Amino acid sequence: MRFTLSSTALSSRLQTLAKVINSKNSLPILESFLFQIHNGQITITASDSENVMQTSMPLDEFDAEGDFAIPNRTILDAVKELPEQPLTFEVNLDTYEVTVGYLNGLYHFTAQNAQEYPQSEPLTDDVHVITMDAGVLCENINRTLFATDNNEIRPVMNGIYFDLTADCLAFVASDGHKLVRCRNYDIKSETPASFILPKKPANLLKNGLGKESGDVVVKFNGRAAEIRFAEGLLRCRLIEGVFPNYNAAIPKDNPNELTIDRKALLSAIRRILPFASMSSQLVRFRLEAGKLEVSSEDLDFATSAKETLVCEYNGQPLQIGFRGDFLTEILNSIDTEEIKVQLGDPSRAGIVLPVTQSEKNEDVLMLIMPLLLND
Repeated sequence: MRFTLSSTALSSRLQTLAKVINSKNSLPILESFLFQIHNGQITITASDSENVMQTSMPLDEFDAEGDFAIPNRTILDAVKELPEQPLTFEVNLDTYEVTVGYLNGLYHFTAQNAQEYPQSEPLTDDVHVITMDAGVLCENINRTLFATDNNEIRPVMNGIYFDLTADCLAFVASDGHKLVRCRNYDIKSETPASFILPKKPANLLKNGLGKESGDVVVKFNGRAAEIRFAEGLLRCRLIEGVFPNYNAAIPKDNPNELTIDRKALLSAIRRILPFASMSSQLVRFRLEAGKLEVSSEDLDFATSAKETLVCEYNGQPLQIGFRGDFLTEILNSIDTEEIKVQLGDPSRAGIVLPVTQSEKNEDVLMLIMPLLLND
């Protein structure tokens, strides 16, 4: 069997798929990429048994069809240093000897029998379908992924919650200290449905959809999901369980409202955070009309820092503390020039909102729990 394709196109797809493969695998064959040549195109698959990612592209030339597997390090190292040029693969499907010819040389190595590669089962039983723009999915994964948890005791918090209702699709993540809720009102269904996407497939989608355009079709049931996009698909196991009632955690009435330049606040927090306690990362806000003072201190090392910022503040004079690193993550995930911070008392969660939502059909809300101040 002989076929030809672009070196840079192959390298780019393999780099994305390589993120699926674990350093230690339950089956030795899972350390390889599965290559399938059919109907004038090549389909490459990577799997860790729970997540399966495929990508397809047309071949420049081919003279036969067949399947084989190549160890991931062998093919990755072989193509990543090559400049753009055609690669010609010659594969003996009886002996699995592979020769890859390029402009000034060739590689020779041995492939493996593709029949050993595990096949994933198609979704059945109570399947729900969501269709959305690839950019919408990628953007909302980027906004929410940082707020997911790493706690084995509460596995349902270790992923992004997709909550489809008659009004909208909400993307939600929380670790108990911070929460992100992004609603898209263009995506809705009369039949409510939901699922929790684990972090690994979410990261794979973020990387795989970065340059995508067009629609993404998400099919899911109670156990697994299949996400199809322009250049391939991802099948993954979902986190099973009931996600907490996230709307109940959002305060309904925070009367004190701060409006401030996002980048100015972010820069100030970055400057004073090195002087905060290493264990608590506490940053203190002192608020009064027209002024915000942000400060930090570490009593153990006798260090402190404070900075005053001009702002618009409607509310009572207030002191409240937050973890500076959590606040930095929230500010980095909002892309508007100005933000609103809605506050209640020093023990109530603060709500961070963009002053103007980036899209009319979207509603982005972030929440951060306060830290106790010892005055």
